Amino acid sequence: DAGTSASYADGDYSAEGSYISPAGEEAVKVELRLEGDVVTAVTVTPEADDPTARTFQERFAGGIADVVVGKDIDTLDVSRVAGSSLTSGGFTKAVEAIKADARS
Repeated sequence: DAGTSASYADGDYSAEGSYISPAGEEAVKVELRLEGDVVTAVTVTPEADDPTARTFQERFAGGIADVVVGKDIDTLDVSRVAGSSLTSGGFTKAVEAIKADARS
């Protein structure tokens, strides 16, 4: 609702999230900016060693802003971005860590 105080402190946050791919465990780095609990900027940095996983992470990184920027961090429901569904598991874990960090 409008007028309620923010649950999270404004600022820039980053966290890593890992997930299991067919090639094993992979991770992505997520950096995001929060203003009034709304994601105003996001960057996902691929960290996969496996070339296939890296390709999916890069696609995900290219499409994630369209999905989350302008949304309340508590409403993010990222399951598949640009054809990459596994990367979203890592993204979601990183967002949970960021939320824990930012809780005011």
